[in-house]
Amino acid sequence: MDPETPRPHAPACDRNRDPILAVLRRHFADRRRVLEIGSGTGQHAVYFAQAMPWLAWQASDVAVHLPGIRAWLADAALANTPPPLALDVLDARWPATGADAVFTANTLHIMGMQGVEAFFRGVGAVLAPAPGGMLVAYGPFNYDGGYTSDSNRAFDAWLKARDPRSGIRDFEAIDALARAAGLALVEDVGMPANNRCLAWRRVEGT
Repeated sequence: MDPETPRPHAPACDRNRDPILAVLRRHFADRRRVLEIGSGTGQHAVYFAQAMPWLAWQASDVAVHLPGIRAWLADAALANTPPPLALDVLDARWPATGADAVFTANTLHIMGMQGVEAFFRGVGAVLAPAPGGMLVAYGPFNYDGGYTSDSNRAFDAWLKARDPRSGIRDFEAIDALARAAGLALVEDVGMPANNRCLAWRRVEGT
């Protein structure tokens, strides 16, 4: 790592990490290797890997974010955080990781719908084929075509003004993509600041 590379910091990661961790402890208790997609600053990777030492936590993101992630991983020097991988969900083939779980936070409303569809195809391909593989996704979602709060409505308008391809996704559409990838919803947990944690498990025969 370049010693001059600063550790990027997102205050939201500090605020949401403990509620997310409570969900991950339930669903990743019997997992061994997690692929985090869209690791961003790297803060979540360090915090969750330290809290769940039985997991190998594989961070990944597009190449521009890797130096900051490496800075966080190097500073923490944990035994269960391998070097981060360059991963763009739109790539036809994702790196082989041997993951039996996938985690992502605050990504599905940032990428365009083409990326969301590619995300679920990729998850379906990389998760171990045996039943039990887990996907947990954190972020804001709409239900029955409507916003869950005025703040989410304003946030969605801000997202679309910044990039018309982005926006808060409808839960029903997301769940349909997960089911097409061989995953069944097992929990939908309300989180602070009008966010949700959605957990799916690979079902037998998919």
